[in-house]
Amino acid sequence: MRSSYRHGMAILGALVLLTFILAGCGSTPTTNNGQYGGTVTDAPSPYGQFTKNFNPFLPNSYRRGTGGDIYETLLYINQISGKVSPWLASGYQWNTQATQLTFNLRTDVKWTDGQAFTSADVAFTLNLLHQYPALDGGGLWKLISNVSTPDAHTVVVNFSKPAVPLLWYLAGQTYIVPQHIWQNVKDPTTETNPNPVGTGPFTLGTFSPQVYTLVKNPHYWQAGKPYIDGIRFPAYDANAAADLLLSTGQLDWSGVFSSDLQKTYVDRDPAHNKYWFPPGNVVMLYLNLAKAPFNDLTVRKAISAAVDRQAISTQAELGYEPVASPTGLVLPANQSWLDSTYANTTFGAASASTADQILTAGGYTKDANGIYAKGGVELKFNMNVVSGWSDWDTAVQIMATNLNAAGFKVTANAISFNDYIAALSNGTFDTAISWTNPGPTPYYLYQSLLASSNTAPVGKPANSNYERWNDPATDQLLATYASSPDQATEQQAIAGIEKIMVEQLPAIPLMEGATWYEYSTARFVGWPDANNPYAKPAPWTDPDSEVVALTIHKA
Repeated sequence: MRSSYRHGMAILGALVLLTFILAGCGSTPTTNNGQYGGTVTDAPSPYGQFTKNFNPFLPNSYRRGTGGDIYETLLYINQISGKVSPWLASGYQWNTQATQLTFNLRTDVKWTDGQAFTSADVAFTLNLLHQYPALDGGGLWKLISNVSTPDAHTVVVNFSKPAVPLLWYLAGQTYIVPQHIWQNVKDPTTETNPNPVGTGPFTLGTFSPQVYTLVKNPHYWQAGKPYIDGIRFPAYDANAAADLLLSTGQLDWSGVFSSDLQKTYVDRDPAHNKYWFPPGNVVMLYLNLAKAPFNDLTVRKAISAAVDRQAISTQAELGYEPVASPTGLVLPANQSWLDSTYANTTFGAASASTADQILTAGGYTKDANGIYAKGGVELKFNMNVVSGWSDWDTAVQIMATNLNAAGFKVTANAISFNDYIAALSNGTFDTAISWTNPGPTPYYLYQSLLASSNTAPVGKPANSNYERWNDPATDQLLATYASSPDQATEQQAIAGIEKIMVEQLPAIPLMEGATWYEYSTARFVGWPDANNPYAKPAPWTDPDSEVVALTIHKA
């Protein structure tokens, strides 16, 4: 289930030389057969009380269901298998130089307000990212030179250089919005879009801070789908609350860490209650490199040396998440990308004495409070985590204990999800535990994590490079990968970034991030699993959650 990342990118690479027209998407049921109906209750993650935000350009703050269920992409690219499937586009073609990408759009798609979906909507969406660079998380306009619409169902995107990796961001991660509505939005970077109009299989039903629903779009372009009537999202503010909902059979689909999953969930109904936790990303400790002392490599190395990753893996994550590679690669999925230099490189056991040696050699000494300091400034800082995310809460407590024993003064700072995201985005944090954003190859995780185009000065929102790493050498390696169709060149560029991760610690890898996913077959079947990984399974993974919602049906 995990060995196809390289294969997936090989498919994308082949598109440089081939014209690739995609076949129709999905099958159309001819009869009801009792599989239609029902509302799925879905608990993606503990976000606390809901705010009514369905802006598809703001993934860190929009409500679940926005990406995919309401707003759709041109293609669906399965991160597990690398398979490319048609979606709003029925086909696409690269030119032989991979500098021009043509999309053939479906002719039978309508927005939920009844207006036709056309190439003008796609061009408008892409140009909106150009007009508002803060929305361009994939850095599309670093390479796009122009977008044209030869007719109502054709879009041509021209690039300044070969741009195969951008297919993922442009066609698989960019949600298309209706021009006739969004052209009237004053500022899409702050718009909450409370009454979304999309092309997806669902529309917004009811909404309150405690629960909201999505209901079936009766005019959805995939005939016969979805099978379910809708999705219900209850609010909760801690993993423990989701544990209760799981244990009492109130959830059909969940994406949370559970402290005793076997006993409280699986054993209560072994025939129906199931889980699958495929590794999907790398959990990092982000350090705010825009401020001292984190801009000092000595401090970053000392922090990394003192952190007990094995305790985090076994105590906080109950063994579900193994210790990460120092390279930041998702392993074993990205094993073929691991440079031979780092084939046997692992994090050593946590060591306060090693941290002491690093800091002492770097000119730090302990002051009267027993805290390391330099120039009169103590190594004293907060470590942010979302209150109620029990596994990460425990992980942060472990790290704070480790670091305080090594001569730091660290305070665990558990805050609301909204405050946590705002602090990361705006750079108003010291350190924080958080996820990474993977894709079909390591390039995508590295690009999201390290590209200077994804960061911003403190006080302004960063797309994903929250630690604010700004390094020309890293940018050049990313650019080399992005502009080359040659696998050897791509491999060399990724190896260069692995070296930067290991030696410079722009962010500190902790654990392989599990894709938390629990599901019940009591009321609905057709869920992805290890034998049929047709989508990333967590309900917080977009747009994969739409693919799951279109596939499941009544038991």
